Amino acid sequence: MFLSNYQVITEQPALDALIASYQDAPVLTLDTEFVRTRTYYAEFGLIQVYDGKQLALIDPRVGLDLSGFWALLTNPNIIKVLHSCSEDLDVFACYGKCIPEPLFDTQIASALLGHGAALGYAKLVEQHLGIVIDKGESRTDWTQRPLSQAQLDYAANDVLYLHQIYPTLAREIEEKGRQGWLRQECQRLASGRLVTPNPEAAYRKVKGAAKLNPHQLAVLRELASWRMNQALKRNSALGFVVKDAGLMELAITQPKSLNQLNQLTVLGDHEKRRHGKALLRCIEETDFDDLPEAFEQVALAPGYKSVLKRLKNCSTEIAEEKVVAIETLAPKRLLHQYLVWRHQGQTGELPMVLTGWRGELLAEPIEALKLNF
Repeated sequence: MFLSNYQVITEQPALDALIASYQDAPVLTLDTEFVRTRTYYAEFGLIQVYDGKQLALIDPRVGLDLSGFWALLTNPNIIKVLHSCSEDLDVFACYGKCIPEPLFDTQIASALLGHGAALGYAKLVEQHLGIVIDKGESRTDWTQRPLSQAQLDYAANDVLYLHQIYPTLAREIEEKGRQGWLRQECQRLASGRLVTPNPEAAYRKVKGAAKLNPHQLAVLRELASWRMNQALKRNSALGFVVKDAGLMELAITQPKSLNQLNQLTVLGDHEKRRHGKALLRCIEETDFDDLPEAFEQVALAPGYKSVLKRLKNCSTEIAEEKVVAIETLAPKRLLHQYLVWRHQGQTGELPMVLTGWRGELLAEPIEALKLNF
């Protein structure tokens, strides 16, 4: 099933007319198609948008002035509906320097209603409309031109079905009084996406960094900062500059010469040939007078596992009682965040499980546990 009269927008007058027609729409359903395999930023392929009357596929690769469309996304009178929109938000932030507002993410809404966490779009459509989506085009190259009829139909269906599902989810959210929950979660999801990446903090996201001591972290900080700057300069995925495992090996062994660097086993031959001298320079220029703090190792503290288990059991009971996905209410990373806060003497910013809608549900029950470790 697909909408046969959708419009493919490749000319500026057609785009301008479309934007004008959407100005009074109460709701727009949105989706994007992109490719992100070897690049830092996604390669933009297509924008799908539907107001319940006119469905359009906008081609962002033909030199259109999209400024009017970006302004539409921030119109406070139009609800923007997307599904699992984290990567879509990155695309909008990168190319439009904007974030849709107000935002309604149907995956988040489903989780807050207890319909399942991380519910995929195909499952959502089947659950609500009884329609089985053909996912044959999901792995397509959306940067190629021309796009086939099958690709265009597939893309159109993404926003067509979303527009049909939205009223049901919105009504259920309102009936359960969870509009505030949804608003908070969507704002949290959108937060920080317009901030320029900070190379100096990149080391904290390197896999395994928490295992390093401050001297090793100082080297890793220098290496990860260099890698991110290279990735941004070349628009290359971080792993296609140097993989995390390679940075970790360098931070631990800290070779002083190309001969020593070439003996490393985890660092790839291509990485050694292309970046060997630059990597050695990073190690040599590391500032050991300004050491980063070691990562908090609360998980190794005596009693941590048993305390985490009690916390999880308490949260699960509340999730089941309130019919909300536990993975949304209190995922392990948020429970860990709480225990770190407790372990550090309850100083600094309140953990997320004690704030907002989560705090309304969890603060008193967690306090009643009287956790100590």
